[in-house]
Amino acid sequence: MSRTLVQPVGQKRLTNVAVVRLRKHGQRFEIACFPNKVLSWRARVEKDIDEVLQSHTVYSNVSKGVLAKSKELIKAFGTDDQTKICIEILEKGELQVSGKEREAQLSSQFRDIATIVMEKTINPDTRRPYTITMIERLMHEIHFAVDPNLTSKEQALKVIKKLIEHFPIKRAPLRVRFTAPKPNFTGLMEKVAEWNAIVISNDISGTQPSIVCEIEPSILHSCEERLKDVQGRVEVLSVSAHAEGGSSVEQHDNVEVPKAVPAKESDVVAEISETMQKQSISTEIQGNAQGKQQRRCKECDVPMDDKLYREHCKSGWHKHNYTRHKNGLPPLSQEECMVEMELADSKKDLKDYDF
Repeated sequence: MSRTLVQPVGQKRLTNVAVVRLRKHGQRFEIACFPNKVLSWRARVEKDIDEVLQSHTVYSNVSKGVLAKSKELIKAFGTDDQTKICIEILEKGELQVSGKEREAQLSSQFRDIATIVMEKTINPDTRRPYTITMIERLMHEIHFAVDPNLTSKEQALKVIKKLIEHFPIKRAPLRVRFTAPKPNFTGLMEKVAEWNAIVISNDISGTQPSIVCEIEPSILHSCEERLKDVQGRVEVLSVSAHAEGGSSVEQHDNVEVPKAVPAKESDVVAEISETMQKQSISTEIQGNAQGKQQRRCKECDVPMDDKLYREHCKSGWHKHNYTRHKNGLPPLSQEECMVEMELADSKKDLKDYDF
């Protein structure tokens, strides 16, 4: 039998705790909360304070278990009521999270913002939305950083304004139906012409003729005000009108001078042709390497200069053919390889996101 005497621990250890910190009057005050409940409380989803707080106690340091003094509480908050102070810290304080948890939250919000941008924008040439991957790449190119204190929609609208300045992208038009009494329908048509709206269809039968058209989202409120003159009304049919037939995966690697895509060339091939320009191993380099000491890549079945072989092994072309070689499949040329890789990425985007 063991003679070890086990003494009871008088310290209450706080584990699995989310700490909310507030600095006021030069003092630091902290409260211990349940994880994932702080955001629910601030979003007004959780309304029971007991489900949010670990204890109705204000600390100077939660990790060390140091309680805040009553004098400091009265000086900073004007009261020593622990519950009221906890609620104020919960509303105004800063949630302390780990680096990985913060990174995961920012990454998730970045994805949400990109999704909103994708839903609200189109390519002005094809009138189709960009893919989520393309939107994320453009957001990285303008050096966008997520602000956790703003909603995803607010930041998405700011991102759209910046993207319009640098890339061929614009807000998706609203598809609306304007209705007015038959005697005032002529005045309605005049206003539609003033707004530069694209008329889709119109119905002049009945006592309430209507017209379906596409307008810029920014003029919706002014349209509602001006329709009062003709006793008309507006009905939003679609908040994001775009061309039918799926999403475009066209990309513009040259930001300063975007290249026009021929009508006969598919969007995927257009993206690949521009991506291939950035490949470190090109056919031109391989042609210039003739006459020098060369080495053949057995996975890709192409000869190349010894100096370029190391860089070639790092390329996506070589890695893709290496996978095919292990599976007993024949090698692909650079063009065929890029087509297969890009089509696989496109199918993955369409599987994860419903356009």
